[in-house]
Amino acid sequence: MTRFTVNNQPVQYRMDPQTPLLWALRDASNLTGTKYGCGRGDCGACTVIVDGEAVRSCTVTIAQLEGSFVTTIEALSRDRSHAVQQAWAAENVPQCGYCQSGMIMAAAVLLDKNPNPTDADIDAAITNICPCGTYPRIRRAIRHAAGIASGSERIAAAPPPGIDPEDAARAVPALSPPPRARKR
Repeated sequence: MTRFTVNNQPVQYRMDPQTPLLWALRDASNLTGTKYGCGRGDCGACTVIVDGEAVRSCTVTIAQLEGSFVTTIEALSRDRSHAVQQAWAAENVPQCGYCQSGMIMAAAVLLDKNPNPTDADIDAAITNICPCGTYPRIRRAIRHAAGIASGSERIAAAPPPGIDPEDAARAVPALSPPPRARKR
């Protein structure tokens, strides 16, 4: 049996010790925010945080994690209050969205280690692949998240913590229908 902590909960997996963390998280713990991309550690869709480091969960076995602390996208902040999640929404980063949870986790680790990264720092730390090519928005979002985390910037795009997105959407006044074209 393999024991470690996932999202602040002790877990004990009764699986083959050589099972990749990705499949333990998705299949045994039902934490499906961690995505399967390439299965080789190249794309980064499966990135999680292990003991403060961004780790491609498809490349590490559960046996290697004995006693470790793992954080998945589900526990970064359940209410989207984490600066990276707020900035991701504000900058409209996701296109297809498949790689985004891994990108967000890698960005969170980067900002924990370097609260004011340059574009070169971002490019060196975020090696995840985005098939849609949203890299300029990713860089902007990471710089924006750094400002949010430092308190020098505020965010207005995402609902504040504790507000259901559907409630926030209903609070927006309805737009008037477009004027009808005049007949000539």
